[in-house]
Amino acid sequence: MADLSLQSQLIPNLPDDIALQCLARVPRSHHPILSLVSKSWRCILSSTALYTTRSILRTTETFLYLNIRVNSTFHWYTLFHNLTFTNPEKPRKLFPLSSIPTKPIGPAFAVLGSRIYVIGGSIGEIPSNNVWVFDCRLNCWEMGPRMRIGREFSAAGVVNGKIYVMGGCVVDNWARSMNWAEVFDPMTGLWTALPSPIEVRDKWMHASAVVGEKMYAMADRGGVVYDVGGCEWGSVSKRLDLGWRGRAAVVGGVLYCYDYLGKIRGYDVKEDVWKELKGVDKGLPKFLCGATMVNFDDRLCVVWEGKGRGKEVDIMCAEIQVWKDEDGGLSGNILWSDMILVVPNGASIVQCLAVDL
Repeated sequence: MADLSLQSQLIPNLPDDIALQCLARVPRSHHPILSLVSKSWRCILSSTALYTTRSILRTTETFLYLNIRVNSTFHWYTLFHNLTFTNPEKPRKLFPLSSIPTKPIGPAFAVLGSRIYVIGGSIGEIPSNNVWVFDCRLNCWEMGPRMRIGREFSAAGVVNGKIYVMGGCVVDNWARSMNWAEVFDPMTGLWTALPSPIEVRDKWMHASAVVGEKMYAMADRGGVVYDVGGCEWGSVSKRLDLGWRGRAAVVGGVLYCYDYLGKIRGYDVKEDVWKELKGVDKGLPKFLCGATMVNFDDRLCVVWEGKGRGKEVDIMCAEIQVWKDEDGGLSGNILWSDMILVVPNGASIVQCLAVDL
């Protein structure tokens, strides 16, 4: 916990540790106003101590972050939890954030703690080993530790507090062959090579997900799974390969995505079977043009491009409570569905992520 000795008398007549607990209970959407109270409040609201206390008190909130491409530029937005999801009467609105100084094409994304990692991507058609990190507490970007090799359209996932990345490079020399997969340890700040067999080293990865301690990555030809606990590589099942489309999300150990009919389905890893998500057809469109999904506080959050309106298009979002039925089937209940942003026609959703703060 950070030293609070410099934050003298956060609240008059209260010990600072008690004052910290009071501030930790305030929804984060009020922090911009609270930061105007004093310099000490502004410092404590962005401190590690505050977020550690929020975690201990279980007052952590989940926030949605969205990356949208408009022409050749990339824009970042966030959607406040308590202003939107928990109050259906209030309008839902995305708030713009600062953008990365560079414009990588085809980076991978990962969330580790309160930080979003934008990994690799091509710059000027050259795969980059750059890693940009967005601190969601401070709302600012910084350059993170570079990977050992450059990548574009790779797969990334977080297992046991470490980032695993694989693919996105042509294995045409010793360095790329030995570093086809890497792992980042935030405790050391270093990327290290992850040994991999030759037969799994495809270049392009178009989707990835983590189920338990296993990371799944889909390539142009089949897919690969890495068991972090057992340090074992393998191929994904044929049934998973044939049914996986777009960016999936894992909720309750089930991998959700949309099928060729535009319906949401869930893949049960243990049973090796796809099941339709029942109860959501009437409230959602057919996702024939795709959708992006994320686990939002153990609920399924779906973001998609709605119908165009002349020169503009709506960005839509829905939050779904999902569960397993007694007979093993999958059911869902749409908590809300609404337009959250209007963008120029031709814009596309790059990624959506959920961060606990």
